[in-house]
Amino acid sequence: MAKIKFGWSEVNLVPDGAKVDLAGQFYERISDKVESKLTVTAWAVDSGDDAAIFCSCDLVSTSAHLLKEVRARMASRPDVPADKVMVSAIHTHTAPVISEIRGFFKRDEVYYETFRNNVCRAAAEAIADMKEAVVSISRGKAEGISFVRRFRKKDGSAVTNPPPSMIDQLEGPIGVPDETVQLVKLQRPGSSDIAIVNFGTHPDTLGGTGISPDWPGYLRDTLEDALVREADGHGVKVIFFNGAQGDVIHLNRMNPQSLSGVPMSQHIGRSLAGAVLAIYTQTEPVTVDRVFYQQNMAHVAVAKGTAEQVRIAKELQELFLRKDIPFNVKYEGFPFDVVVARKYLRLEHRDPIIPLNIVCVGFGDVVFVGLPGEPFTATGVKIKGESPFLMTIPCCNANGSEGYFPTDDALLEQGYESSSSLFLPGVAPELEKVSLETLWQLKNT
Repeated sequence: MAKIKFGWSEVNLVPDGAKVDLAGQFYERISDKVESKLTVTAWAVDSGDDAAIFCSCDLVSTSAHLLKEVRARMASRPDVPADKVMVSAIHTHTAPVISEIRGFFKRDEVYYETFRNNVCRAAAEAIADMKEAVVSISRGKAEGISFVRRFRKKDGSAVTNPPPSMIDQLEGPIGVPDETVQLVKLQRPGSSDIAIVNFGTHPDTLGGTGISPDWPGYLRDTLEDALVREADGHGVKVIFFNGAQGDVIHLNRMNPQSLSGVPMSQHIGRSLAGAVLAIYTQTEPVTVDRVFYQQNMAHVAVAKGTAEQVRIAKELQELFLRKDIPFNVKYEGFPFDVVVARKYLRLEHRDPIIPLNIVCVGFGDVVFVGLPGEPFTATGVKIKGESPFLMTIPCCNANGSEGYFPTDDALLEQGYESSSSLFLPGVAPELEKVSLETLWQLKNT
């Protein structure tokens, strides 16, 4: 049997001076402080015959172009498998802009250069940290920290994130959250263990102008502090992959909570850490006999705008970028017109059917499914439930970020996700189909 080795690394992603545009909202936010550090955490796996690298970045999104650039830089290192790397974002809404959207937000090019170098550095350091490991898995529940944010109103219509004033008009949430937390534990004799954690909900508790990974940062810190005596004092290194979170968030709109900001972020991170600790010593060993990596393409139809819609979108962009008019004067309430304008501008020069890369990478009976955007909970549940592997870990915003992948029902209704989504009905079924076909292909290889 092959001797599988695993390595881990962490590299700082906080920008020098902390003055950059932040992603995740529809108005300009210039960072003015660091609430908590941003990082790229990477881990690598190598069987001697094959290898792969996983990077989890404290960002709102990634891009296919970024992946191409990172792979090109990794290729200069002979020990790094540049063609078999997955770069995902945890989707924090308080991190620097990396992927520009047609003039709405601007990235800092100095920071972007440093960021790309640091992702490559993390990959190389994870390779250098390789050690044999015993692998085990477990699942638990993290209840009361993730809630469906799409609601059915009593009049039959749908709404996303309804305000408290609308509670009496609501019938209830459309669907249920997936409260499953998944753990992969890699125990490496003579070195730190590695804990891979997977859960799905939006990291968008903070707002404001402080840089932070949001609650995933508190999750990692809490777990590493609590497990500092594990592995004969070497401790545990934690890496987090956000799951199918396109329609879930931290707020229960039917029962508004008093916590907000940093206290809410801490609460979610610590609650999730508690769920992981509850299962940490009750893991099931799994056999690791191979490493595999497969990328297949789903082809889906997009909602391109007409010439008139694109013209209006460009006018809205010019208004949006004007510095002499305050945001709250330009827009009353949520700027749905900007949401739609962003969609039409993103699609203006793209084909009516576009490819979406789906990456399935793993070892033994553990597999990660990287989806290039934000799938709804139902998609993650279906992929996990019908996968032939003992543990299947869906990862959002992996090797690209094409926005929301709503279910067909959601795309036919009103709401933020359907308004902003680039896609026509059929995107979720196609992602599920290609993901499961790829998983079964790998299982039978």
